[in-house]
Amino acid sequence: MNPYKNAKEELKNGILTAAGKMKAEIVFKNGKVVDVLSHRIIEGDIAVSRGLIAGIGKYEGESEIDLRGRYVLPGLIDAHVHIESSHVTPERYAEAVVPHGTTTVIADPHEIANVLGSEGINYMIDSSKNIPLKVFFMIPSCVPATSFEHAGAVLAAEDISALMGKERVLGLGELMDYPSVVSAADPVLDKIMTASSSGKLIDGHAPMLLGNDLSAYAAAGVRTDHECSTVDEMLDRLSRGMHVLLREGSAAQNLKTLLKGITPENSRRCAFCTDDRQPNDLLELGHMDNHLRIAVEHGIDPITAVQMATINAAECYKLDRTGAVAPGYRADFAVVDNLQDFTVLETYVGGEKAAENGIALFGGEKNSTIEGIGTINVKDFSPDRFNLFLETDTARVISLESMSLFTPLSVRKVVRDANGFFMVNPEADIVKLAVVERHHGTGNIAVGLVENYGLKGGAIASSYAHDSHNIIVAGDNNDDMYAAVQELIRVNGGITMVSNGKILDTLKLPIAGIMSNLPLVEVRNKLQSMHKTAFDILNINRGIDPFMTLSFLSLPVIPELKLTDMGLFDVKEFRFVDAAVKDS
Repeated sequence: MNPYKNAKEELKNGILTAAGKMKAEIVFKNGKVVDVLSHRIIEGDIAVSRGLIAGIGKYEGESEIDLRGRYVLPGLIDAHVHIESSHVTPERYAEAVVPHGTTTVIADPHEIANVLGSEGINYMIDSSKNIPLKVFFMIPSCVPATSFEHAGAVLAAEDISALMGKERVLGLGELMDYPSVVSAADPVLDKIMTASSSGKLIDGHAPMLLGNDLSAYAAAGVRTDHECSTVDEMLDRLSRGMHVLLREGSAAQNLKTLLKGITPENSRRCAFCTDDRQPNDLLELGHMDNHLRIAVEHGIDPITAVQMATINAAECYKLDRTGAVAPGYRADFAVVDNLQDFTVLETYVGGEKAAENGIALFGGEKNSTIEGIGTINVKDFSPDRFNLFLETDTARVISLESMSLFTPLSVRKVVRDANGFFMVNPEADIVKLAVVERHHGTGNIAVGLVENYGLKGGAIASSYAHDSHNIIVAGDNNDDMYAAVQELIRVNGGITMVSNGKILDTLKLPIAGIMSNLPLVEVRNKLQSMHKTAFDILNINRGIDPFMTLSFLSLPVIPELKLTDMGLFDVKEFRFVDAAVKDS
């Protein structure tokens, strides 16, 4: 039997279809194709057979669809995303983003890897099979993210190497430990070698890295960076041969600033990404279509913007037959009404309609056999573990700023009881914050203080807490804080609110304590309802997101003061500090 017979027959049919000597399976008539390869608009028919584009011109098809002069964009590509930040599975995520024209994403399963290691990564790969959204993966490089917290797993170089050969794995995820890269530390070099030795790619994450250190980072083979917050940072990376991913997420929004540095000469080295995008933003603002609108509003040529949302990412990540509407490419494209609003009317994947007028025409896929993976493993404790002893009445406090992940270290006068324990002062907006280790039952519980959260009369807790996803809880009394943690143990993870011993509401996230299998709209609706409760009943500061803000207070890589299960961490000094400021 000739192993090439079927392939040869398909090749022959493709050639004859492209030549117009055979009818195409489907022909899309009267479309205006955004040609990202030559930066122009092409008017003509799009012939599709066997999921691929045969040609653009004058064609006849077994079936024909009239596009009525509307614009056809290549399927949009998110160049870097943590799907887990949507709080839903890849199947449910696809239902949300495909209607916005997205057909491909480059996912970094960093969040679930910090909970479950290789098991979590395999879950993400398995659960993204056979869905209309094409999901490629970068294997997380920093699990745990730091040594200053207890994560659920450790991914060493040998673990990463074992995952590199998996289907749809493109390379090594964002190298957040850039100091180790620049100093050529052996452990991180071993991880780099797992990718480079097999011809795989390496993603970067190096905010504010400059000069020779940036050159060293690029010389290590790092291909991208999505952490640029200034035009100078972006240009420095482009000059060193890196691709820049312009980010517009929920927590970090850099797109408008960076667009000021885009020129016709450098645009093809830039792509769009979300990094993290919350359910409400996905449903209200959109996905890559939102990036396109913002780009054009800020003066970027529409075709250049489409290139940044499609072919640039495809070429950066070496995605074959992806990112353009051209012969031989996958028939993944979005139909839009114009090149300003970019309202996605229809999305086609492999030539088949996958979404129309904002509604997915698929759903309910369930590819993974793993139910509720990951468990909450907290060692028994009593409410008095949330007591905070202070040697003085002057304390270091994590200060919150509106719409910012930066948390200044503030020094405040506080009230102590007769035994030296912190007492909530109704006149001051300072409450307790605690991180409870939830992976290994170590019994670790660290307590600190946070201001400007606004919380009164209760507690809020979450098992979605960057990057190790231990349980983080804020409250003005021990009993409610304890009740909130116990509720998360009961439901195997999620976000909950308690007041006067009563559970006000809970979003269950039973998959690793960070994701739900509910449709995104249901998760969004639950979060919206919980937001209202947080503001109206618990008096949370309306200038912040009650849950997203809380989730970043345990991330010891963003200045200035953070709390992990191991203690209060001064990010600027890179050391643990006591909550009490002792007299000099």
